[in-house]
Parts: sequence; C-alpha cells; structure tokens
Amino acid sequence: MQTMGISQFKAHALKILDQVAKTQESIIITKRGKPLAQVIPYRNSDMNPKPGKLANYLVFEKDIVSPLGEEMWEACK
Repeated sequence: MQTMGISQFKAHALKILDQVAKTQESIIITKRGKPLAQVIPYRNSDMNPKPGKLANYLVFEKDIVSPLGEEMWEACK
C-alpha cells in the first residue's frame, strides 16, 4: 500500500484517483507523517448486499416434498 503526503495528494488529486481506480490499490494520505485518510477503490455494491436485500439472491422451490416422495418425507420427521 502506497503512502503520500497531503500536499502531494492535493497537487495531483485527479491523477492519483485515476491511478487508484486503474490499479485497484489503496493509498494512505499522511499529514506530518501521521495517517490522515485512506483512498480506496470503489467496489460495486451488488457484491455485498445490504441486510434485507437478499430477495434477488435466493432461489425458491415450489415443491420440496416431491423429490423425496411422501414416504421418505414422513420418515425424516
């Protein structure tokens, strides 16, 4: 992970943001040698669904009894 001073980031912010997007690597911005902020690449939120938003990720089966048969289903109780 790369680090850089805040003055260098300020002078070249657009170029640095393009670099982060292209390389997908984070950069830590420092002020007087101490970490101040971290620039991280954007990741599509579809990869990490929010709580309660799983409806598109679930598969619903209409009949879960038939694959086993009535006899096996009763025996498994």
